[in-house]
Amino acid sequence: MDWQKNLLIAAMIAVLFMLVIRWNDFQENLPDPQAPVASSTTESSGFATPDQAASDIPSLPASEDVPAEPNQALTPTNQTIKVFTDSLQVEISTLGGDITSVALPRHYAELDTPDVPFVLLDNRNNHTYVAQSGLIGANGTDSAAGRPTFSTTQREFRMADDQDTLTVDLVHQQGDVSITKRFTFTREEYLVKVEYLIDNQSDSVWSANLYGQIKRDGQNFHKVSALEMNPFLGAAITTNDENYKKLSFDDLSEKDFKTSREGGWVAMVQHYFISAWIPAAQQQNTYHLRKVAGQDLYLLGFTGQRVEVAPNSQGSLQAQFYAGPKDTERLEEISPYLDLTVDYGWLWWIAKPLFWLLKFIHSFVGNWGLAIIGLTILVKAAFFKLSATSYRSMAKMRKLAPKMQDLKERCGDDRQKMSQEMMKLYKEEKVNPLGGCLPILVQMPVFLALYWTLMESVELRHSPFFFWIQDLSVKDPYFVLPLIMGLTMFIQMKLNPTPPDPMQARVMQLMPIIFTFMFLWFPAGLVLYWVTNNTLGILQQWLITRQIENADKKA
Repeated sequence: MDWQKNLLIAAMIAVLFMLVIRWNDFQENLPDPQAPVASSTTESSGFATPDQAASDIPSLPASEDVPAEPNQALTPTNQTIKVFTDSLQVEISTLGGDITSVALPRHYAELDTPDVPFVLLDNRNNHTYVAQSGLIGANGTDSAAGRPTFSTTQREFRMADDQDTLTVDLVHQQGDVSITKRFTFTREEYLVKVEYLIDNQSDSVWSANLYGQIKRDGQNFHKVSALEMNPFLGAAITTNDENYKKLSFDDLSEKDFKTSREGGWVAMVQHYFISAWIPAAQQQNTYHLRKVAGQDLYLLGFTGQRVEVAPNSQGSLQAQFYAGPKDTERLEEISPYLDLTVDYGWLWWIAKPLFWLLKFIHSFVGNWGLAIIGLTILVKAAFFKLSATSYRSMAKMRKLAPKMQDLKERCGDDRQKMSQEMMKLYKEEKVNPLGGCLPILVQMPVFLALYWTLMESVELRHSPFFFWIQDLSVKDPYFVLPLIMGLTMFIQMKLNPTPPDPMQARVMQLMPIIFTFMFLWFPAGLVLYWVTNNTLGILQQWLITRQIENADKKA
C-alpha cells in the first residue's frame, strides 16, 4: 500500500520537476551588457577586417566543381543605408550589402520606453549580430580577398502611407556585368525579399552561387538567476531527419554542423524573436553552421545551387530573410516547420491547440489576462467530470480520516498489518485510494502544455492585465498574485484528507510554501492561470464535499 499512498506525492514532485527543468539551464557568469568586452570585429566599423572576411565567406558545396576566382582586395568603404517601414527599421551596409541592424517599432525595448523600438540585429556597442548575403563561385563577388562595395541613389528610404511595398536597390558593376542587390519590404511584414538581378552584357557565361548567413557572437544579454527561466538562445534548422533541430553555441563550439535539403531554413532563436534565412524552396540548398576559429562568432547559413546566366541575357538569384516576433501563424506560412521555433516542448501537440484557443478568446475579450482566465475556465470545464471523480474520492478519504487514525494507533509500527487493515477498510467503505490521484495524472500533460504556451507566447510580452499588472510576461512587481496563489493552494491542501504518514503530511504542508516561493519569479500571466485554476478547484471541491455531507445527513 505504500506505493499507493506515495503516488500523489510523486505526481506533485513530477509537476515540480517539469516546471523547474528549464531553470537549471542558466549561466552564472553572464556578461553585463553595459560592461566593455573584447570584440571580434572592428568597433563600430560595420565591416570585417580582411582576416575576418576570409573566415566568414562560405566555401562552395562539394558537388559544385567550380574553380575559385578570388577578387582583388576591395577597399572597405562602408556607408549605411537606412530603411523605415511600419514594421521594420533596417540599416544596410554598402560593403557587401549586409543587414547590420534591425529594430522593431511595434515591439518596444522596455515597458516604460514605448518610443524606443526593440533592437533585434545590431553591430554596435561591442555586439555582433548581422545578416550577410552574397555571391560565391566562378563569378562571385564575395571571396576571401574581399567583398563588393555597392552604390545607391540615396541613403534613406521610407515607406509612404500609400505604399504597400518598398524597394531598395544596391548596384555593383563587375566588368560588363551589372549586379543589382534588391531588398523588397512589404507593409505589415517582417519578411524581406533579397534578390540579385544579373544583367550579363559580356561575351561569356556568368555563374555563381547565392549564400546567406547570420553572424552573431555568443553573448547572452538576458540575465537570469537560478529562480528564473533561461530561454533558449542558439541556432535552429530543419533537416531531412528532423523537422526542428536546435544547436546551442556550445554544440557549435564542439563540432560544425552541415546538411543539405530541398528548400529549408536556418534560424537564430531567442525568447520571443527570431531571425531566419529562407532560401528558394525549389532548389537543393547546403546548410553550414559553425563557430569561427579563434573568435566569439557563430555563422548559420546556406549556399544555394549554381546559377548560370548566358551572354547578353538576364538572370536572378533570391532568398528571403525574416527578422521579427515568433508569430506562429505567419512562420507556418513562410516555410514548413519554421513555426516550431516557437518551442512548446514535447507537448507541442497539446500546446498548439491551446494557443489557438487562447487567441480565439482574446479576439472577443481584447485582454490577454482575461483570455488566460477564459482559457483556464474552458480547460477546467473539459476536465470537470474527471476532477469531480478526484474530489469525491478525496472527500470520502477525508471522511475516513478518524478511522485511519484509529487504525494507526491500533497497529502501531506494524506496517504489514496496517496495510491489510487499510485495504479491508477501503473495501468496506467502497473507496478507491487511487481515485484522487489518477485524474490528476491525466490532467498533468494539459497543465504542462499550457505552461509552455504562456511562456512562449510573444503576444503576452508587454501586455497589461489590470491595476498593477502592466506586463503579463514578467513577474508580478509586488508579488501579489504569487501570494494569492499560495493561499489558494493552502486552502486546497486543507480540503484534502491528511495523509496518515506524518512524513507525507509534512511534505504536503510544505508544498504551498515551496510553490509560492517558486512562483514569485514566474511571469504574471502564468501565475494568473494557476490562481484561476486553484480558485475553480476550491469551488468545485467545496461543492462536492457539501453534496456528500448532505447525502450522509439524509441517510
